[in-house]
Parts: sequence; C-alpha cells; structure tokens
Amino acid sequence: MLPGIGVFGTGSVAKVLVPFLREKGFAVEAIWGVTLQEAEAVAKELKIPFFTNKIDDVLLKKNVNLVFIVCAPNLHAQISVKALGIGKHVVCDKPAGLCQAEALKMVRAAQYYPTLISIINHSLRFLPAFSHMRKCIEEGYLGSPDELTLMDVRVQMGSLLGDTYNWLCDDTMGGGTLTLVGSHVIDLVTFLTGQKVVKVHGVLRTFVEETTKVNGIRKITAPDFCTFQLQMDKGLLVTATLNNHLPGPCFNQEIYMCSKMGYLVVRGGDLHGRLHKPNSIKIEEESKRGHEKEEVIYVDVEDLSCASSVIPKPYIKGLCKMISALKEAFLPVKEQMDWIKEPVRAAATFEDGQRVQAAMEALRQSCEDGCWTSVQLLTEPPDPNPALSAAVRRTAISLQ
Repeated sequence: MLPGIGVFGTGSVAKVLVPFLREKGFAVEAIWGVTLQEAEAVAKELKIPFFTNKIDDVLLKKNVNLVFIVCAPNLHAQISVKALGIGKHVVCDKPAGLCQAEALKMVRAAQYYPTLISIINHSLRFLPAFSHMRKCIEEGYLGSPDELTLMDVRVQMGSLLGDTYNWLCDDTMGGGTLTLVGSHVIDLVTFLTGQKVVKVHGVLRTFVEETTKVNGIRKITAPDFCTFQLQMDKGLLVTATLNNHLPGPCFNQEIYMCSKMGYLVVRGGDLHGRLHKPNSIKIEEESKRGHEKEEVIYVDVEDLSCASSVIPKPYIKGLCKMISALKEAFLPVKEQMDWIKEPVRAAATFEDGQRVQAAMEALRQSCEDGCWTSVQLLTEPPDPNPALSAAVRRTAISLQ
C-alpha cells in the first residue's frame, strides 16, 4: 500500500515532484500554497483534487500519510514537527529550518516518533555516480578511507533568483548559493567519507544586488558566490567554489576526491577514476603509449522523464531516485503507515540536516570574522531571553 501524498509548496520543485510521484504510483491528494489563489492555480495545473492555504487542512486529511515539504525554509521546522506529531511521514526539502535551533526541534520530533520516516531532501546521495563513488571509497580504490587527503568541489550555474522578490532573494530567509547548493556539498562530504566537519573557513559575496525584475527599494542579500574550506575530523580537507554567474539555466558540477594513490571524479552524472602508477612503471608506460587515461567507472545514460529548466539535472535525477527508494520502502507492507528501512537507508536524516545547518552557521560566522571557525553542534534549545532568565535566577537565590 502506497501512502497518500500531501505537498507543501507551489514552486518549481513541486511541479517536478508531483508528476514523478504519480509515475511511481503514489496518489497526490492535497497541495498547500501561501495564498489560496496560488494553491488553486497549481492544483488545476497538476490536477490535484484538494488545495488550501491552511497547513492543518492538509495534515488532518485522513488519506494523506506522507508529506513533502518544498515551501520556503521558514516553515520547514513548523510543518515537520506538526506532521510528525500527528503521525505523518515527512520528506523535507533542504535546509532543515532557518537555523540550528529550528533544526534541533525537527531532530527532537524525529527521535520522539522513530517509527515515522523523517528525511531531508539531499538528493545527490541517491545519484548513482555518488553511490558508486562511495562504494569505491569503501572498497579501497583510493586506499583506506582515512587516507583521503582532498575533496575539491566546483559548481558553476545560472542565477537562483526568480522574476519576483521572494525568500530566494533574502539571506536570512534561506536564499543564496550557500544554503541552496552548499548544503548539498556539505552533506555529500559526510555521506561519501563518513567524516564530520570540525572547522570551517568561508567567503560569501552578493555581487548582484538587483536585477531587471527585482529592483527599487528592495535589495538582494542572498549570496551568489561562495567559496569555503572544511576541515574534517579525520584529516580530509574540502575546498568548494560555488558560482551563480553563468548566463541562462546551465549547470556544471565537478567533484574530485583525492588520495596519495590517485583520484575519483564525478562530472555531471558520470564517475571516472585514475590511480597513480609507481615512478618506474610510469616512465616505461608513458614512453610506450603516452599519458595514462582516466578509467570510466560509471556513465549515466538514463534519460529523465521529468526534466526541468529551473532545477539542475543531477538534483532532479537524485530526487527521482529517492522517490523510487520511498516506493520500495512502502510497497512490501500491507498497512499504509508501515515501511521498511533498507531502501531509504542512504537518505539524509534530520540529524544530518542539523549538522549541515551547524556548518553553514559556522561559515557565516567565519565570513564575518575573517578567520577559521569551529563548528558547534547545538544539544539544547537556546534561551529565548537570557537576561530575563538571569534575573529570575538571581531572584530565586535572594529568596532562599
């Protein structure tokens, strides 16, 4: 039995998501939008029977058992926590809320309801090229996983902004290349290597403060360029450059994983590798047949049925694979709310989402201070009013 789906959000991700959910056999029962008009327009376009601008209307529908949260990040934590509390499975788009405090609420809710699915849409984990890269690393293609030295990431793409001023233009609301692209990179490092980020150094810049469509009194604050370094707990150094200055909807992504033995590289959706030969063999072979070529490990030939001009192909393909994994998790069981863990074991949990959020917070702090910053993982919710709490404590002490 596949669960009924409720979708939160009416943007480009929702428009790609719904056709693919149907293709895999899921029934999309309801959609939520910020305004009723927006929800109605997308519901008509995607032929969804129920639309609303009230969050509870979707969550309380009996035939909705799994919710996809693909709206603005300021609502991610609120909807996730509420949905889990009502007993619904949750797939939440990145990032996990706007800050670590929100991510922590999501983590606590997921821990409180362990029988429910609670995953973050870091879809690159499901891209076959990265699954194969992880397998190669685990099997010792580059030596022991602890001997990895450098991961070099370069992502060049077009603008992330739309035609109107919205949350994508605002850094504090979850817009910008660090949150929308960098979060995938930070998550991918841990997925591939099993290592955790301990220190970071970053530079964030907003070079385009207004466009022909977004101008006037409102300025764009979301960064369109970002470069950062991550120091991992077992010695791996990660360097990443994310650039949103290419014209049109183009997307180039190149990710190298290096060790003293050689390297693996994912370009687009293809995986190649090359091992260094010992010097004596190298000189002999090169004299015979020129330079050693890269080995082709995986080539992505699968064509997409749900292509989008807005969302880069690797992210869509990863999302499609994740939905296939969800289908496999629900299909073998008879009850709508039952599922098996194995197919979605690779997915990013809410804990992973919080770690990514902690790294991004440290990167913003690093950019402000101009120095390396340690990553601090929040374990307790921050005090909303520390001055008041201190006053109450002093009063309690004086009364004693």
